[in-house]
Amino acid sequence: MADDEDFWFQVQQAFTVDRNNINLNNGSVAPSPRSVQRAQVDYLTMTNMSPSYYVDEMLYPGFEVVRRRLATRFGCDPEEIAITRNTTEALEAVQFGLALERGDEILTTTQDYPSMVTTWRQRERRDGVVLRFISFPSPPPSVDDLVSRVERAITPRTKVIHVSHVYYTTGQVFPVRRICQMARAKGIEVVVDGGHSFAQFPFTRDELDCDYFGTSLHKWLSAPVGTGFLYVRKAKIPRVWSLFASPPEMADNIRKFEGIGTFPVHIRNPITEAVDFWEAIGPERKAARLRLLRRRWVNAVRDLPRVKILTPDDDAQSCALGAMSLDGVTGPQLTDWLMAKHRVHVRPREVPNEFSAIRVTPNVYTTLEEVDVFARAIVHAATRGIA
Repeated sequence: MADDEDFWFQVQQAFTVDRNNINLNNGSVAPSPRSVQRAQVDYLTMTNMSPSYYVDEMLYPGFEVVRRRLATRFGCDPEEIAITRNTTEALEAVQFGLALERGDEILTTTQDYPSMVTTWRQRERRDGVVLRFISFPSPPPSVDDLVSRVERAITPRTKVIHVSHVYYTTGQVFPVRRICQMARAKGIEVVVDGGHSFAQFPFTRDELDCDYFGTSLHKWLSAPVGTGFLYVRKAKIPRVWSLFASPPEMADNIRKFEGIGTFPVHIRNPITEAVDFWEAIGPERKAARLRLLRRRWVNAVRDLPRVKILTPDDDAQSCALGAMSLDGVTGPQLTDWLMAKHRVHVRPREVPNEFSAIRVTPNVYTTLEEVDVFARAIVHAATRGIA
């Protein structure tokens, strides 16, 4: 399935990407296929035909179909899914909405997303909570090591553990289920940043056993830019204040997290077309293709001098995202050189005192030749330099 190039050629033709640049940064924002683009234009046209009536009577009711489709894929009740603009909005609703007291501790990692760290930092300044960090090697020696590092850092004051399902830095898949179950036994909440996992590879809520999960749909689902969702386990909804004010009768309603005022409604309905496209490819087949593309470039460069691969080979710990460092060259320097000399777009990723690297994220429209161009460029950089 993963190496059927006739099939993947048809998938590639579903996109309108610029082939004069090689985009290997699909982890930030991914392009939408034509079907999603067309739907977005159609819904925008509909919005402008009679804005007040069409939006209220046609587009808003369609959100419930979107909610149901997302819940089916995530394996939860539709009444546990709030449609948001992105992962940041989804997670901040939980981060600001959980009741915490002065001195309560939040445990996260040095590789979690900066916006989420900034949110906890603001709660430190405002509420007197304490944010603590753990680090882990990339790649780690084992999954057990990751769980152990989290568990050892827990103190009697730990109230929240904030981890990513897939780390934006290296693509490391974290043992979320084990951490959630371990924390729940200790009465600790776990907030899961799923910005890079949903629709990259198949999984369900029960496989994570999480209570809070936020994601962006403009990444691996290829939905319109500015779409995401928040999952909150139904029993937990009343315990989380909404980010924007909501009336008391909405306390146990997941839709309280959607009350953000006026927004471009036409971008949400096409999420359904994005789910259709994902299902047409097949979640398992998509994940297999993404792993094939990552392995192709990794295997081509892993034995080069000065190259270090930061992403595990194990399927349970990785999928599309891969990261590498080149000794003597910073991530930003290598990123700029790849674009200037080879028209290859990647993203630099740096963790202070840990690594300076590039993150490489192909997608289903990426060709084998594009991956090979990148790999040949790294061979040049490792053996001849980037001067």
